[in-house]
Amino acid sequence: MNSAVLDASVILAILFQERGADAMTDEIMAGAVASTVNLAEVQSKLVKMGHDPERAWRDALILESAPEPFTVDQAKTAGSLIAKTEKYGLSLGDRSCLALAIALKASVYTTEQVWKNLKVGVPIHVIR
Repeated sequence: MNSAVLDASVILAILFQERGADAMTDEIMAGAVASTVNLAEVQSKLVKMGHDPERAWRDALILESAPEPFTVDQAKTAGSLIAKTEKYGLSLGDRSCLALAIALKASVYTTEQVWKNLKVGVPIHVIR
């Protein structure tokens, strides 16, 4: 069972060794997954920074686990979450991350402080 779902912001923090990345212990990372939507976000950010698209995709795949595909049920959950998250400015990628965590009944890890205010039925950990 996966116990941690990583937001794109955490993956980028790990890649760039930003503040808070050290909170992502080996124990957490061993059970970590990410939505393919969030991996696309990571790749997009890296490509915008000038990285080769293929290399950016490989870098996005820092997790040992296989990426979790974005399912129809997760799409419905992500769409429904707009009612609870719109006032906090969460993107579709953010809601996709939360939808995966809800589906897996897993904790979510992010760097986004505003997520502390969310009540979506899963534990949310802000790493900085």
